[in-house]
Amino acid sequence: MKRIILVLSSGLLISVLIGGVVWAQATARIGGTAQAGVTNAAQLDLASATIADLNFAFKKGTLTAEKLTELYLARIAAYDKQGPAINAILSLNPNALPEARALDAERKAGKVRGPLHGIPLVLKDNYNTFDMPTTAGSQLLAGSVPPADAFVVKKLRDAGAIILAKVNLSEFASGGGSVIGATDPAILKAGTVPYGFSSMGGQTLNPHNLTRSPGTSSGGTGAAIAAAFAQFGLGTDTAGSIRSPSAANGIVGLKTTLGLVSRTGIVPLASFDISGPMARSVYDIAVALSVMAGPDPADDSTKLGAGKVQKDYTKFLKVGSLKGARIGIARDFWGQDAETNRIHEEAIATMKERGAIIVDPVRFPAYLREIKQPLFVLVRNSEFKALIADYLKTLKPGYPRTLDELIAKASDPKTGYRSPEKLVGFKYTLSVALDLDDPVYLAAKNQGFAALRSGLQAIFAKYRLDAIVYPTSSQPAPLIKAEATADSEPGAIGDPLMFADESGFPDLVVAAGMTNSGLPMAISFLGQPFSEPQILGYGYDFEQATHARVFPKTTPTLSTDTIPQ
Repeated sequence: MKRIILVLSSGLLISVLIGGVVWAQATARIGGTAQAGVTNAAQLDLASATIADLNFAFKKGTLTAEKLTELYLARIAAYDKQGPAINAILSLNPNALPEARALDAERKAGKVRGPLHGIPLVLKDNYNTFDMPTTAGSQLLAGSVPPADAFVVKKLRDAGAIILAKVNLSEFASGGGSVIGATDPAILKAGTVPYGFSSMGGQTLNPHNLTRSPGTSSGGTGAAIAAAFAQFGLGTDTAGSIRSPSAANGIVGLKTTLGLVSRTGIVPLASFDISGPMARSVYDIAVALSVMAGPDPADDSTKLGAGKVQKDYTKFLKVGSLKGARIGIARDFWGQDAETNRIHEEAIATMKERGAIIVDPVRFPAYLREIKQPLFVLVRNSEFKALIADYLKTLKPGYPRTLDELIAKASDPKTGYRSPEKLVGFKYTLSVALDLDDPVYLAAKNQGFAALRSGLQAIFAKYRLDAIVYPTSSQPAPLIKAEATADSEPGAIGDPLMFADESGFPDLVVAAGMTNSGLPMAISFLGQPFSEPQILGYGYDFEQATHARVFPKTTPTLSTDTIPQ
């Protein structure tokens, strides 16, 4: 595959030198107002172009899906396994270019499926694909090709999107076999796996700083999108795993409301997993969500979204959306890092300048901050043991069928398992997991989560809030090899991300600025269930005011990325 990419990359360079790629951009105007997502510039830059920009070029005839796919393949060839060696890509779709050519033929014949027609994306490798392996980052599932696409993957393909690659992730989404929640320092030390590492793909790096973590389990998607290996990507979130990598890599990420997007065909971690998009702009998030959202008969959670799904989320992206919005500042999650504080105080000032009504401070009751991690650990561990067995039973013969069998295969010297720390996590999870009919599990799942959700709703009601804002991460991306402590674990008292997961609420992450050392920081807009239209509007308004996203220095623009009009 590497050889093919290099040939494609060389071929692309030759075609550009001959003058084979011309790519233009302009601003579409409706009633005298710039259309959301379209940039007024003399040339189209791959790293900053939105899906609207690409569609303008498609319509003008200066860009094709094939050329766009080649451009992204060239960047992967230049930066993923050589140069900075970001190591985000697990497998490339060998049919990406033929699929792009077929989509170009459709467009030429007058058939355009929608705004994602011919747009390349990457998938976290826990999304089933019928034509590529789905390993969840585990060598224990190497070569496993599921019988069908995940529900949202099929929707995206039907909309004309091109699956360019499957990307690395923390194995089994990190929490599937984890020592999070352990109190024994020896277990924590023996079972801590760096975020972005998997036995299948090794360690993914942060393109902003190669010594820093790419974030939690969707780190491969975060790094790939930051480095412009595709237009957008998909992640999953059970404990911040869309939002942490989005913050660490300086991109946009949306943890959707539970029930808005199907989870069918995604390697499971817990019943409150969600699927969501990650991109370099709020606009692209909205376009992707417009296709992804909707009911799935095989996922009962999507019944919650009946009558609440929007056909087009881009219509809510308006400059001025923050004006009059009551934005609560969750001060309980401030104060752990001076640079974080500086950037987020500047973000508050920006929102105030945009006309937001700033409610400061908003306090989370101590009981909410203290119960979220114990509840999460108990429910997640118990559900992973059961749900992973259900998933494994759908695979072809020869693969493990239960958590016990995963442990047995990983323990077998013949396997040569490359993550002894993960094996400790598997064993720890097995030792603490409860059966799903256990009264303690049921109380945590039913009454515990309900109490947390009610407490969060009470905060919104008490302060009459439209959204709650907090730093997505309390500090910049840590060193990859940083030692885990109880305070650094997801869900620790100072980490607010689990609130959205356990409540099912949506949370939008937008780049807020850069530290003096060149690391991205992000801000979160937490909303109430199915308030994606509102928080996307707030995020878009903030994004347009700040333009805080910075392209990584280790994956600079190639000569083929920016082409004059």
